Amino acid sequence: MATPNPLLLFLISLSSLFLLAFSSKLTLPLSPLAKHPSSSDPIQTLNLLSSASLSRAHHLKRPKHNSSATKVPLYPRSYGGYSISLSFGTPPQISTFVMDTGSSLVWFPCTSRYLCSRCSFPNIDPSTIPAFIPKLSSSARLLGCKNPKCAWIFGPEVNTKCPNSSQACPSYVIQYGSGTTAGVLLSESLDFPDKTVPDFLVGCSFLSIRQPAGIAGFGRGPQSLPVQMGLSKFSYCLVSHRFDDTPVSSDLVLYSGSTSDGDEIDDNHDISYTPFQKNPGAANTAYREYYYLALRKVIVGKKHVKIPYKYLVPGEDDNGGTIVDSGSTLTFMERPVFEAVAEAFATQMEKYTRAGDIENRTGLKPCFDISKEEKVDFPELVFQFKGGAKMAMPFNNYFALVTSDGVVCLTIVTDGVAGPGVAAGPAVILGNFQQQNFYVEYDLERERFGFKKQSCKK
Repeated sequence: MATPNPLLLFLISLSSLFLLAFSSKLTLPLSPLAKHPSSSDPIQTLNLLSSASLSRAHHLKRPKHNSSATKVPLYPRSYGGYSISLSFGTPPQISTFVMDTGSSLVWFPCTSRYLCSRCSFPNIDPSTIPAFIPKLSSSARLLGCKNPKCAWIFGPEVNTKCPNSSQACPSYVIQYGSGTTAGVLLSESLDFPDKTVPDFLVGCSFLSIRQPAGIAGFGRGPQSLPVQMGLSKFSYCLVSHRFDDTPVSSDLVLYSGSTSDGDEIDDNHDISYTPFQKNPGAANTAYREYYYLALRKVIVGKKHVKIPYKYLVPGEDDNGGTIVDSGSTLTFMERPVFEAVAEAFATQMEKYTRAGDIENRTGLKPCFDISKEEKVDFPELVFQFKGGAKMAMPFNNYFALVTSDGVVCLTIVTDGVAGPGVAAGPAVILGNFQQQNFYVEYDLERERFGFKKQSCKK
């Protein structure tokens, strides 16, 4: 996941300056985080989201290396992601993180010298981005090269490269779909109102590109927040996107302790479940961090879309399969899958006028001009998973109004429309736009993914 970047590596060489300065249920608020410009122009907004989703998909497809409960507020933001606030250190310092199930490292902007390049977004002044200050925390420790947690990021061979036990773990460089970050690893306390997680591995980034907030990795890697906390499961409910930074939130719930006694927490009934799927190849270790789902059918209206089996199941070459990713905005589909789905919509909505000019401007398709229609029949979109679980989406989870005079577009992206293709990795990436107003559960103990349609607004 760590990749060289000349600018970042140059600044990492200056890290010596930094080194001198240096069984419950938790519920956190989860909300959208501002990153791309908020715009009164829906076409511009969707164009940005489409491009960002495609960049994110390319990163996920070809990543580069290196029983009681806690609630956390989860906030949506204008760029399409969702954020949480976490407290680290002694005394605690609060930082904002994008909640990301597609990666595993937790990192925050760090030190008084923190620099965020190309981070001039609305409501964000790059010079005033809050940063964690290690020297103000009595529990902050630079991670040693011999520490087993160093191998979580750099692999077991890193220990053989340490001349002595006092050497620090190497600096990291991590590339995401839309940006990059670099820094050093700390051992620090993670604090909640009624519990503290000591010796938590966290990244202290002193340079980022287009990453104005930290990332809270919720993937399957050992360095992720769920694994380090020993969670049995976590769940969230994503409020609707308005892409305008409306200060509303829903809950991210973290469960520790066993839930295998059959008692459903919070009496959340009528949840559909499907088992997580293993990637049989995973030659690229980053793929092991993803939550693969066994998608069996895509249904548009009454039509079962024909999708070749190789796209539905991950192969020994790591290609194919479906993952769920809270860090992606719009769902991505490999071009053959997308074309089949888009054609099913186009055929069933052929009585409506296609808006080709809007398709060219947004990178989305099909788009329809419904300005003169008194009533519009949108074919239902259903994802059917192994075990029969069906995710039937409300139409505003897969169609968006992109002009004030009545043009709507399918909010799914593919290669070659908004950018070049990457023929590797997952064939379908289920983004957060399609997860709006669903209760979503990652049951780590029972290795299953659950969902239920509901309003997420408090």
